[in-house]
Amino acid sequence: MSAVPSVSYSITVRLEVPAGGAAVSQLTTAVEHAGGAITALDVTASGHERLQIDVTCAARDTDHADTLVEAMRQVTGVVIGKVSDRTFLMHLGGKIEMNSKHPIRNRDDLSMIYTPGVARVCLAIAKNKEDARRLTSKRNSIAVITDGSAVLGLGNIGPEAALPVMEGKAALFKRFADIDAWPLCLDTQDTDEIIAVVKAVAPGFAGINLEDISAPRCFEVERRLRELLDIPVFHDDQHGTAIVVVAALYNALRVVEKKIADVRIVMSGAGAAGTAIIKLLLAAGATHVVVADIAGVVHHSREGLTGELAWVAEHTNEDGLTGTLKEAVVGADVFIGVSAPGVLNGDDVAAMADRAIVFALANPEPEIDPAEATKYAAVVATGRSDFPNQINNVLAFPGVFRGLLDARSAEITPTMLLAAAKALAGVVTDAELNASYIMPSVFHSDVHQAVAAAVRRAAGGPAELPTDTELAI
Repeated sequence: MSAVPSVSYSITVRLEVPAGGAAVSQLTTAVEHAGGAITALDVTASGHERLQIDVTCAARDTDHADTLVEAMRQVTGVVIGKVSDRTFLMHLGGKIEMNSKHPIRNRDDLSMIYTPGVARVCLAIAKNKEDARRLTSKRNSIAVITDGSAVLGLGNIGPEAALPVMEGKAALFKRFADIDAWPLCLDTQDTDEIIAVVKAVAPGFAGINLEDISAPRCFEVERRLRELLDIPVFHDDQHGTAIVVVAALYNALRVVEKKIADVRIVMSGAGAAGTAIIKLLLAAGATHVVVADIAGVVHHSREGLTGELAWVAEHTNEDGLTGTLKEAVVGADVFIGVSAPGVLNGDDVAAMADRAIVFALANPEPEIDPAEATKYAAVVATGRSDFPNQINNVLAFPGVFRGLLDARSAEITPTMLLAAAKALAGVVTDAELNASYIMPSVFHSDVHQAVAAAVRRAAGGPAELPTDTELAI
């Protein structure tokens, strides 16, 4: 549940009140007393006796929204009409659509866009498949692939229920990087079938974004697709998360005046996101990393370690620490949580090193109450939008793919991921940097261009991008 009213749970209530009375001010008071926040009051119809008003207000959750409606109903003279959930309204009919880049006004247009003219273009591509990038939407298109097995914090909800998230992702790609992203929600959770389907549809795309596929299957899906395809395969839950976390850590370390090679980092969570963060931290120069999961600290002597967890044990915890997460964080400079709510408390943060850094990224409830963590840590960040220092993947993935597509890259490497993290961190200037501002807003004008340029350079792409006219020659 959200701690404060959130636009995610905003409603619009169409109601009638007596004209000329105090009902409007009483409505505002009633909503505020019930813990809501009115964001708009719009008169939609007026008569001599009655006013029709649309009241838009933010609630904490769906139950709280019902409470706000009931509070308005109790105001004398108010008649409640239709109640609309603004989030559901935004999803009616979906959030994305396909548009033609050229008008079809007459027979000439039709004959060039479709038959018979299109046949010449098909034959040109048949002779040289590389021309598909130049003569079709392939060059600016990616597939957003999921099997619905690990959607947000909702778990295994299936492909249909995952579609609103994938549509949202596609909308973000378009808004922030002008990339055409196409949601593909697969009705299979078989690893081999997923790989076969993605391989089969890959010719129509210049990149693959894997999304919300549960661990440990996601590791194999990504690894095998990278081996099979000649286009970059990016798993946002892994690589996007790693980029934004490392970028945030770069800037948090600037605030506390510590170096990444010197600090001791303790992480909670060794799933897809945690493992990817660890790998990028090590690539960034971290030397003292300890990881804990539900069974405690990961160490090379622990029994039953296989797959990625065995890799984690081999490449972290050089001192062989054992025990619990709470024991591991004692004296640590940095805590990074990608696990579960409530695994730490204020006493645990107080036991960390001086000027500690806490990234509590579990959503919607973080590993520790951010307000409690702030009492003891110098820098605190979460994955939520209602606290300072939100660490959000949308800061990374649009720019990363823009850079990959512009460079016509066939792969994505740790060097590119690290370049993206450094570029993202660099958007926050020395003059702007402080303990409550280590990450720029996703709407910052420089974010996605900076990340794209850094990835393009790291991928060996052109210093300047060709125009459509130059591509046509």
